[in-house]
Amino acid sequence: MIGTLTNTCAILVGTSIGCLLRSGLKEKYRQVLFLAMGLAAFGIGLENLTNAMPKSHYHVLFIVSLAIGALLGTWWQIDKRFNALVTKYSQSQVGQGLATGVLLYCFGALSIVGPVMAAVKADYTMLFTNATLDFVTSIIFGASFGWGMLLGAPVLFCWQGSIYLIAKFLSASFFSGPLVTELTIIGGFLITASGISLLKLREIKTLNFLPALFVPVIFFLVKGWLGW
Repeated sequence: MIGTLTNTCAILVGTSIGCLLRSGLKEKYRQVLFLAMGLAAFGIGLENLTNAMPKSHYHVLFIVSLAIGALLGTWWQIDKRFNALVTKYSQSQVGQGLATGVLLYCFGALSIVGPVMAAVKADYTMLFTNATLDFVTSIIFGASFGWGMLLGAPVLFCWQGSIYLIAKFLSASFFSGPLVTELTIIGGFLITASGISLLKLREIKTLNFLPALFVPVIFFLVKGWLGW
């Protein structure tokens, strides 16, 4: 799990550097950073979509996933409960920043395929590459939103660690190309939605859509059991 540990440490160190830089920034510069993060998230989300959607063999799956995810997330009030928890310890804006950060850290192809490659072939190239990207990103997130962004590191560790353990001891084939493609598409939509919220174009409760990410997983599990 050296690759995942490296990626986790990169976020911790990068966020800490950003938070230390934040203390010397005036409010107008922090607001500019919010906009920069919004633009970056919007662009990365669109890139994920344009790269992954042509590879999809299940063109209705992401629509069904987003619809089911939105209904379940709204029912469970994920966004409201998460932000209520975050505001006890920090500014309310950290909630949106943390949601965007976690999506960027966890739902790119590198962060999904990387742990599989590490478990099956002991190849850490993708995770080290992801760690480098996350290090730079986390500096900017730390400078924009503060110390609350450190919470992104344990979330990434649990995410990549779970994928690593499943690939190592259960089934590496489960994280097939089609599943990664569908997760990347949904992740792209959620990252784009976070960018729209940060740019204040429209308030989208991105966290309420998180259950959408589990729909493709369930679909492929059922598909495997039924032998489709």
